[in-house]
Amino acid sequence: MKGRTPKIPLTEAEIRQCLEKWAEPAYQEFMSSLLPGTENILGVRLPKLRSLARRIAREDWRVYLESAEDDSYEEIMLQGIVIGCVDCPQAERLSLIRSFVPKMDNWGVCDSFCAGLVFAAPPREEIWQFIQPYAASEAEFSQRFAAVMCLDYFLEDAWVDRVLSLLLRIKGQGYYARMAVAWALAECFASYPEKVWPLLESGRIDPDTLRRTLQKIVESRKVGDAVKKRIRALRKQAFLH
Repeated sequence: MKGRTPKIPLTEAEIRQCLEKWAEPAYQEFMSSLLPGTENILGVRLPKLRSLARRIAREDWRVYLESAEDDSYEEIMLQGIVIGCVDCPQAERLSLIRSFVPKMDNWGVCDSFCAGLVFAAPPREEIWQFIQPYAASEAEFSQRFAAVMCLDYFLEDAWVDRVLSLLLRIKGQGYYARMAVAWALAECFASYPEKVWPLLESGRIDPDTLRRTLQKIVESRKVGDAVKKRIRALRKQAFLH
């Protein structure tokens, strides 16, 4: 029985043609409203990008990643999805992630990239150590990367104390880094209120991040009304000035 003829890898020009063919003006406008300041959004939906990424992952994906263009939001997003779904040794994947993280300049790419790194679950010590330098970085989206990785893969009994310690070490002034820390703290609170309550009252969380954390807790469907009432009282007390 003859084997299948391998598909000829897509060229960069062909990839761009696919993206332009799938672009939707209305979706482009919608995504631009969600990602203010992000340029060159074509308006391609995620399922299309994931389908294309899976094809690339079955081809010579290393050549693709070496030559991929960063000319649009979708082209960068596509690279991240490919990195998440290729079959390769752990050390090589971590090297690919290390090269990709500096390309992040918006929450959409960052959060989708993290969500696609399912190899990181269940949590492993190697992955935990890998994200430590990003928590200590001064780059806004490197910090967000560390916080979102905690949120996606480390909110478990065995890791929550280390997660809280890491989140408190993120000291960036960037809006999107602070939002990710607040989001992660609120999710920690929903599952481990006895561990997070003391932090909320400790003064160890900077005022802006604390304000956002309390707001996210109030908005959470995982937190009961009685607890939300206490959170509102804490918010009023903390920001009375």
